[in-house]
Amino acid sequence: MLNSPIRLFRIFGMIEGTSLVVLLFIAMPLKYIAGFPEVVTLVGSLHGFFFVVYLLVIAYTTFKIRWAFRWLFGSLLVAFIPFGNYVLDYRLQKSRYV
Repeated sequence: MLNSPIRLFRIFGMIEGTSLVVLLFIAMPLKYIAGFPEVVTLVGSLHGFFFVVYLLVIAYTTFKIRWAFRWLFGSLLVAFIPFGNYVLDYRLQKSRYV
């Protein structure tokens, strides 16, 4: 299943991107509107872990398949944009790497 660096990258990209969306659009409103700050603590910690793993997977993928700089830069950039990983995954599917 995880025999390809790109497949591994796509899986962890979706996990990281989903954790960012959950943090911003579910946990943060629960904290500030409903008064549940514990949710942000839990989801934020998970997102931080997934972000670090995502960075390691980016490094692994870059060295393993010798990614062009634009893919490296793009994968780092989308980690800070909600739904960015979904767009990158779509473009990655259309590229020659998949």
